[in-house]
Amino acid sequence: MGISNAVGLAAAEAHLAAVYNKPGMELIDHYTYTIAGDGCMQEGISHEACAYAGHLGLGKLIAFYDDNGITIDGHTDLSFTEDVGKRFEAYGWQVLEVSEGNTDVDAIRKAIKEAKACTDKPTLIKVKTTIGFGSPNKADSHDAHGAPLGADEAEATRKQLGWNYGEFEVPDQVYDTFRKHAKAGSEKQAAWNKMFKEYQEKEPELAAQFKRAVMDRKLPENWADCLPKVTPEDKGKATRLHSQDCLNAIANVLPEFMGGSADLAPSNMTLMKCTGDFLKDSYSERNMRFGIREFGMGAVSNALSLDKTGIIPYCATFTIFTDYMRGAIRIAALSQAGSIFVTTHDSIAVGEDGPTHQPIETLPSLRLIPDLTVMRPADGNETAGAYKYAVERSKNESRPTMMAFSRQAVDNLPNSSIENTMKGAYEVIECEKPELILTIGTGSEVGLCVDAAKKLDGQVRVVSMPSCEVFRASWLWWAVVDSHVAQPDSYKSKLLPADVPKMSVEAEAEPEDRSIFGNW
Repeated sequence: MGISNAVGLAAAEAHLAAVYNKPGMELIDHYTYTIAGDGCMQEGISHEACAYAGHLGLGKLIAFYDDNGITIDGHTDLSFTEDVGKRFEAYGWQVLEVSEGNTDVDAIRKAIKEAKACTDKPTLIKVKTTIGFGSPNKADSHDAHGAPLGADEAEATRKQLGWNYGEFEVPDQVYDTFRKHAKAGSEKQAAWNKMFKEYQEKEPELAAQFKRAVMDRKLPENWADCLPKVTPEDKGKATRLHSQDCLNAIANVLPEFMGGSADLAPSNMTLMKCTGDFLKDSYSERNMRFGIREFGMGAVSNALSLDKTGIIPYCATFTIFTDYMRGAIRIAALSQAGSIFVTTHDSIAVGEDGPTHQPIETLPSLRLIPDLTVMRPADGNETAGAYKYAVERSKNESRPTMMAFSRQAVDNLPNSSIENTMKGAYEVIECEKPELILTIGTGSEVGLCVDAAKKLDGQVRVVSMPSCEVFRASWLWWAVVDSHVAQPDSYKSKLLPADVPKMSVEAEAEPEDRSIFGNW
């Protein structure tokens, strides 16, 4: 995941530099460094992300490969004999080698200098090292991989290395070195501040955008006014088409909004019409072409957010293919990355694609991931509300949202609105004293609930629940940590009174644990 995140960090640098830098005023100009091990080279995600990095020609990405030949099982030749250097050359990387990484610091510095000189390719520096170097009895063995050396072996290692200091004792020369770096950093910061002042005078519009989007990481006032609204009289269409409308509306008002699809843009409807493709010779554009690399795509998108540049990243695939990127979605939640995961084909209605594309248990499993908000809109207004929630959650809180949209057309609902969507659940068919509540209708199934209510005799309330997580959130907790207004318990109990029978309707496999929907 780390080297794949590094690809996203380097992509963010390339994009922002292309957008904002002017001759003599380079606001963005830094390198991305990462250290990877043998395990990183074996995991599939690194193949996806590193191939993408080579395709993009990210020349400011420098990866060190700690080639020590040891994993937990033992020496890597038990399972791993490929030529990593040739593989990365095939990706389009420059590959350099340091044969003595334990002691030859000058060779490492020389390799870094050579890596920086190559501006059109990322660089892999293979550094041959010995794991546990200096340990008399555990060097070059898996014993030094995941377990402490032990007090006696640690003492023997210090002695063999000539390190005449005790535990947690830091020599004065270390402090002196860091103080020099701090002084140099302060001077660079002062020079940058001076340059930005000049930039503000010469490029006032770009400077204002940079300050808002990148430095302050704030959304424009009333930005959500761009989101489309529909009425029940408007012709219904698939929510993936409503998503396309919302995505393009946002792209026009938020230059920091960027992302793409895993080779499904024409089906996910995720291309932004106001910009071109983010490629090797067009870093200033915002449509990212990830190819069929869902896992790598998720990791790159996470890094675009974690770079703290104010970028609002989205990535897209079919709902069922989130299984290919589940690790990246989980990491987004754990690390508080503001990724927006856009998915389509959210139910069994997937047209000609068939049962392999039917996500019949996917959404319930995604709802089990803590700190991931899942939004499944039922019409155009709920789609707009989902995007409002996701964008604000990404920008203001750096937290992820997953949205699932339909392939088939759905009617626009009475009472649906952006404001009601932000509540998590609300009445679509109102009823003051219901005898039955058709509830937890989500996505295309809400329309089925509305049709059923019309045919039932008696008092029936229909509730749409575009997001279980938003509805169930504790008001006291959200009041402290979340920018959105959570609903008080009084709203929840009035909407779903405990003494009224309820039926949940969603085209999913029946989960064994219904508590994900609440104890109603």
